[in-house]
Amino acid sequence: MTSFDSSPTLTAWRTLLALAVVFVMLATTGWTAVRHQRSDEPRTLALASWARGSIAGRALPPVDTRPSGLAHFFATLTAAQRIRLADKYPLVVGNLNGAPVTLRYRANRLALVQASTAEQQRVHDSRLSPAGRAEAVRRTDRFRSMLADGRHFLAFDPSGRGHAAEVFGDLDRAERVSVVVPGVDTNLLTLERTGSKTNAAPVGMAKSLYAAERSARPGVRTAVIAWADYTAPVGIGMDAALGNLAQRGAVRLDALVGALPGIAPVSLFCHSYGSVLCGVAARELPARVTDIAVAGSPGMRVDNAGQLHTRANVWAMRDRDDWIADVPNLEVAGLGHGADPVDPEFGARIAAAGDAVGHSGYFEPGTESLGNFAAIGVGTYGSVTCAQADAACHERISGDETV
Repeated sequence: MTSFDSSPTLTAWRTLLALAVVFVMLATTGWTAVRHQRSDEPRTLALASWARGSIAGRALPPVDTRPSGLAHFFATLTAAQRIRLADKYPLVVGNLNGAPVTLRYRANRLALVQASTAEQQRVHDSRLSPAGRAEAVRRTDRFRSMLADGRHFLAFDPSGRGHAAEVFGDLDRAERVSVVVPGVDTNLLTLERTGSKTNAAPVGMAKSLYAAERSARPGVRTAVIAWADYTAPVGIGMDAALGNLAQRGAVRLDALVGALPGIAPVSLFCHSYGSVLCGVAARELPARVTDIAVAGSPGMRVDNAGQLHTRANVWAMRDRDDWIADVPNLEVAGLGHGADPVDPEFGARIAAAGDAVGHSGYFEPGTESLGNFAAIGVGTYGSVTCAQADAACHERISGDETV
């Protein structure tokens, strides 16, 4: 006998509800990701120049060369030659998976200086509208902040709404690496925030996680990456209901993780639409990825954790007043992102979110949610507190390094 939960009538109602939600999102926000794109001319010019370039009589490798091939290329150069390339092609070298980490930091700092100079000129460009000049002011302020002493960027591209990835800790020597994958409205202007919402932005999330991990296991060298290096949906519009941007972002995430230095275990912490991206990326991630943890997830574009085809531990959490719980967990003709990861039938390990508040409160210092993330990030799985729906979330798990 067919149960009501799986009956055609209920499925039809769920489908209609999902389509109604999508219709409202489209009517209110539209196809926003396309509409707000700016010219990518600086990046295009830099890539064209690199394609024609050479060093010591040798042609430069294509930028889509595998990270191992790029690593070999840079290893054959002298220190002076590597620096020469970073200084001549900062927008290229700074984003090359396979280039030495410290060289990418140098290149991206120079690219930031150049981008800041260009924005300062735009601020005084009389041809710009008042809104255009206001945006130039905001971008100038953002670049000034990013150029502060002690900041290290593994990726930077000012084109369009912009991409960046900031590193906290020593990535080359890290014994555990965590990557924070944020959701909608991620761009250079939202990379970081001030005031009470600091920990709702990618940089704030990563800084909070880094501090919590160091507190959880002070003797372990950790590094955390605030990974805002993909084109995210703008607002809760049609792009947020589709998987296109997640699929493109997944390619970039797989490339990043595959090129990280060393052999340290890697944990992914994926928030909101970032969890959609992580779900798409899961099957291609290297074996060193030991954990994929999602919070406030609308779905991972699969019906259950097994369909992610990953050996990584899959974790999920959602606090009690996160509005994402009201989003229908369906996939209809490409719309929607599939089953709810905190549904016990999905098969994820459900961690407690405790006193986290709202959709953006999971990385707030002192919360149970952040404490659980930190325990996952440093491998002390026995310290994770399970949600009521999964009282044994840390059982039958390998690699527990609880001390």
